[in-house]
Amino acid sequence: MNRPGSDQIARARRMWQALEPYHTVTYFAPEPRAATTELGCKGGWMSYFALRAAPLGAVPAQVVAATFYNFHPGMVSRSIPAAWHAARPDTFLAVRLSSVDAALRRLLGPVVESAELAELAELTRAAATAAPVAGRPLAAANAALDWPAEPHLALWQAQTLLRESRGDGHVAALVSAALDPCEALVAFAADGRAVPEALRQGRGWSAEEWAAAAERLVDRGLLDAAGALTDTGVDLRRWVEETTDLGVASAWAALGDQGCDRVVELVNPVVEKILANGGFLVANPMGLKPLVQVTEE
Repeated sequence: MNRPGSDQIARARRMWQALEPYHTVTYFAPEPRAATTELGCKGGWMSYFALRAAPLGAVPAQVVAATFYNFHPGMVSRSIPAAWHAARPDTFLAVRLSSVDAALRRLLGPVVESAELAELAELTRAAATAAPVAGRPLAAANAALDWPAEPHLALWQAQTLLRESRGDGHVAALVSAALDPCEALVAFAADGRAVPEALRQGRGWSAEEWAAAAERLVDRGLLDAAGALTDTGVDLRRWVEETTDLGVASAWAALGDQGCDRVVELVNPVVEKILANGGFLVANPMGLKPLVQVTEE
């Protein structure tokens, strides 16, 4: 017998996996990186923090670290506010949209003008406008932006709003689970979803901070002495992920099962084309197991 909400959880997870690679072009395609470098950003992380945080305005590093949650505050402070000294947030927003436009036109070619993509954009926009924003700062900031007229960019903005609504809800679940930013990463890695050392370095935590977080999780009975999740830890990790999915269930309920099935049917060949045409500077940057199976480099 299914647990309460299990169908909503499965649907939300499925839709995130199907659509997320379309948004990921923002941070991992060469066009946005080149555009932010021209503005004065130094390195990929400054580009990432500036492009993602720009809808919030020229907020300080502490706000970016709080909303993004799992990055070391010191790592964020090396990029923010330096990015705002290079260019205003509204300039980053304009560059974000124009460089994503260039990337998607290169990757998708004539598909950007297709009736199928227009239908996909219409469906995802309907879901995005039903996505919760209350208590979700990144979602609310993106929801305040004007919608692009072009279908391929409207689809991108819809998925941006959907994924930030989901992400804000995920942070709320982590806070409710009393997992601080480093602890959340340690538990995530212990779940077998990422290589611990790569995750630690990629988010800017020292080996000592990582070990201390692991020790705190052992003290709580969430990890065993070998660093593996205990049954309690597995249950908490499952609760966090399921709460995250349920937090965006209203967006996909607006489409219903038939609408969601149609979104997946339409987006799969689009994502396949993005991946096949070298959409990302690194292989599978978000660590997703996409519904479209493409061999990584």
